[in-house]
Amino acid sequence: MEYRKRNFSRPRVGQQLGNYRLVQLLGRGSFADVYLGEHIHLNMQAAIKVLDMRLTNDDMGDFLKEARTIAHLRHPCIIQVLEFGVEENTPFLVMDYAPNGTLRSRLPKGTRLSPEDIQPYVVQVASALQHAHDEKLVHRDIKPENILLGSNNEVLLADFGIAVVAHSSRTQSMTGVAGTVAYMAPEQLRGMPVKASDQYALAAVIYEWLSGSPLFEGSFTEVATHHTLTPPPPLRDRIPALSPAVELAVLKALAKDPAQRFANVLEFAEAFAQGISGELASLSLSPRQSGEEISSKTEPLPSMEVDVLPLQETTITTYSGHAAPVYTVAWSPSDRHDAAHYRSRIASAGDDRTVQIWDAMTGRKVSTYRSHAGGISALAWSPDGKLIASSGMDGTVQVWTADNLHKVSAYTRHTNKVTALAWFPMPAGSSPAGHNPLIASASEDSTVQVWEALTGQRLFVYRGHTHPVHTVAWSPDGRYLASAGEDATVQVWRVPSKDVPTGKLLLASQHASNTLLTAAWSPDGKYIASGGADQVIEVWEAQTGSGVCTYAHHQFTVSAVAWSPDGARIASASFDRTVHIWDASTGEHAVVYPGHSNWVHAVAWSKNGQYLASASSDKTVQVWLAL
Repeated sequence: MEYRKRNFSRPRVGQQLGNYRLVQLLGRGSFADVYLGEHIHLNMQAAIKVLDMRLTNDDMGDFLKEARTIAHLRHPCIIQVLEFGVEENTPFLVMDYAPNGTLRSRLPKGTRLSPEDIQPYVVQVASALQHAHDEKLVHRDIKPENILLGSNNEVLLADFGIAVVAHSSRTQSMTGVAGTVAYMAPEQLRGMPVKASDQYALAAVIYEWLSGSPLFEGSFTEVATHHTLTPPPPLRDRIPALSPAVELAVLKALAKDPAQRFANVLEFAEAFAQGISGELASLSLSPRQSGEEISSKTEPLPSMEVDVLPLQETTITTYSGHAAPVYTVAWSPSDRHDAAHYRSRIASAGDDRTVQIWDAMTGRKVSTYRSHAGGISALAWSPDGKLIASSGMDGTVQVWTADNLHKVSAYTRHTNKVTALAWFPMPAGSSPAGHNPLIASASEDSTVQVWEALTGQRLFVYRGHTHPVHTVAWSPDGRYLASAGEDATVQVWRVPSKDVPTGKLLLASQHASNTLLTAAWSPDGKYIASGGADQVIEVWEAQTGSGVCTYAHHQFTVSAVAWSPDGARIASASFDRTVHIWDASTGEHAVVYPGHSNWVHAVAWSKNGQYLASASSDKTVQVWLAL
């Protein structure tokens, strides 16, 4: 279907479409003009909706098929489609005329209603939607403007024609729905509307009627981003006298994940009614739905173009053992990862000064390491899984045993915060030093230091950076280190050895335009992925610096990147509160995990590549399927 430029200066009043003469323009929307029409033979009035598109020959059959489906909807609360047609490639629908206007005209913006006043509307709209859903139709455009009032003030739900026909256009753009973004569910914004999307929209309308203001306000991109990422502001903050049961019903219908909403829209309407009468027995919300555990320091979301990416919400475990933001997470390398009996442990740490070890599949805490005097910025398991290194905000690194929490050594040679750690990627005893496994630590003192894990003896200081260093990573063969930071460069350099006594710079990649927070080698050592404050991730050849692909779909600073064990995909975390998974060679086929309610600082793949763990300022670590 081809959209043409709107011509607001030449309405169709006086023209004839089918058997109807257009006598008055009633209104205009994003996809159509609505006219009052009179049948030229029967003198009967009807509403004529003229869709703002032109049909090609290929589209004609699709339109007629969809129009027949709409016309077969029979329900007392759905406006009846009487006729449909196409003239000069312009489609139109003839519908019952609702003489008392819309609920938007009856209830202007800012109007506040009691739950008792709202309930009759909810019951009728939910009944109409349930009928449509049973007929395998999703409305997609629930809003007060599409809820009409008949001659007896009964509710008549309109615009199924727009919902099915206009939204099926192969060339539809996001700007075409800008007028109704206030009520759109997150999955619909990503191009995947489901039946539960209508439930979300109805709940957003109810929220507005109860509070007198929309769920979210701002530009199209700001509102769309809030729908995707921001929990609804608690209703009782705006309406203290509101029944808790009514609020819970509305907030459950506004869950970001469609699976967390009510089973169907009638169940939502019943829960809303029971909340009013005080009969609602039990209804619970996850912290993400209720808005709990949201830091007051949440960074405002930037005004960015919203990407329409598939949504992935496949949480296995939510670990809530930390009492403060979680900055770092790592899987134990000694996994038992057969499909039937997967077992693995995770270590996580953050502002609460603890490193906590716990079971990835059950969330059961195993042990807690408490020897740090300040917040913990980074941690890493030794390749054999026996030791853990963790760095504090005070500039020290502690090495300790994972099984009994015994401190082995402490490294105190940095003069500022230690931001990142990396173990030499070989089993203990196989390092170039010959006696001790090695650790590389990066710091805000602008250095990377290489030292022996068991003794804390420093072997080398790399001073190639002029500003704080935020990330460091060994190449898989242990020959090179990659480090990056506030000078916006990734520097790849040779680790000192007998043959190379001093660190030798291989290349300094300058793909970024701002501070870099993360860099990671591909499992085969051929490529590096790096990202940071410019919100872009670059994948490039480690030996030459030549670019492979760019991923630019995050809406805020990129905080972490991690390659899948097979090297095929990359997981990237961001302060936009999401983790994305995408093709490492093309930057395409992305899916989004939106499970966190605050900044995501770290992401890590399980050894078998089936799961991801992500750590956030919302004080949780979440384990989820990497589909």
